[in-house]
Amino acid sequence: MFNKNGKDDSDYNIKNIEFIKQSSEVVGSLIEKEYLRQKNNIELIASENYSSEAVLAACGSCLSWKYAEGYPEFERKTGNRGRYYGGTDFVDEIEEYCCDKWKEVFNTDYHVNVQPHSGSQANFSAYKVAAMPGDTVLSFSLDNGGHLTHGSSVNFSGKLYNMVFYGVDDNGFIDMDDVRRKAEEYKPKLIVAGASAYSRIIDFELFGKIAKDVGAMFMVDMAHIAGLIAAGCHPSPFGHADLITTTTHKTLRGPRGGLIFSKPELAKKVDSAVFPYAQGGPLEHIIAGKAICAEEALTDDYKAYIKQVVKNSKAFCDEFIKLGYKIVTGGTDNHLFMIDLSSFDFSGRDLQNELDKIGITLNKNMIPNDKKTPKETSGVRIGTAPMTTRGYLEDDFVAVARKIDEKIKEMSK
Repeated sequence: MFNKNGKDDSDYNIKNIEFIKQSSEVVGSLIEKEYLRQKNNIELIASENYSSEAVLAACGSCLSWKYAEGYPEFERKTGNRGRYYGGTDFVDEIEEYCCDKWKEVFNTDYHVNVQPHSGSQANFSAYKVAAMPGDTVLSFSLDNGGHLTHGSSVNFSGKLYNMVFYGVDDNGFIDMDDVRRKAEEYKPKLIVAGASAYSRIIDFELFGKIAKDVGAMFMVDMAHIAGLIAAGCHPSPFGHADLITTTTHKTLRGPRGGLIFSKPELAKKVDSAVFPYAQGGPLEHIIAGKAICAEEALTDDYKAYIKQVVKNSKAFCDEFIKLGYKIVTGGTDNHLFMIDLSSFDFSGRDLQNELDKIGITLNKNMIPNDKKTPKETSGVRIGTAPMTTRGYLEDDFVAVARKIDEKIKEMSK
């Protein structure tokens, strides 16, 4: 793993790259370039992180050779048919263990399916449990902080369902009055909470009450904040939501993949919505990586890490405020925040591209009521999880804020 100065504490990646080069010089060299970019850049993309070498090793293990359509035999009691292939005894044990560890991470008796290949596929399957094509779904507006799978017209969610959106108030906070008003007016089959660009605490309890009042199912996409929930730094949706989806590679610091949790009575529907409805054979090598990720999330070191992520985010955000920048919602409660650049002559994309040139990586992002297109945007999204993994503390992020400020001043001349 890289430290804050870009020094790799082991030669794990280097050895792998050299091994790959023996087979493919082209692919090995391109991986090496990306390795060096990640090693030398300041990584601020809120949806990215660095996983452990154990996770990387599991994801590149012999498990990638094994087909295992279906579910472990222990799932027969929920009505599933078991595996459709032989030779699955050991991957069955790994998958069962993975399920058990994730229940432990979130201290829940919810059913968990660890097979979704991504967060988007987890959401695709979760929607299938709660709604039929054409049904009304109420979710967080994309231009206010929602995710692509929360109703974009170019995504399956916008194409299959009648999407209705709630938004934010004048201060950028989720407008819970708007949520209730829309829920009562449209009587959705499903209400979705969660975001990809929202810096404040989400009131899952109130969302759950509103859903219950209108007879809707309630789904939480906690992909960004799952690590904070696991460490007790954000209220939990468990006990309030019927369905909960997440990725494992953001604040959870694991492999790229998804999970679905559900109330026990929805277990059979969830499992059949993943396989055979949404996907075929599970990626057992990634499931092994997810199991290791869960083990890591149960440690005191991980909980201390997440607390530092939140402290770093606040210090980083506060420095931008001191420097005179407008922050969406005026601050942050979690691992990310957004800078409003609408008063500048350049776009979020312009700043993203200019910072790339000096080794600082972040992403353009729309802000509430953005007048620019999603390709341009009037804002940028900044996250602290990756660099906190590399050992950054509050003062390090303050220094990065000043570097970004220098670039913005240079662009404003």
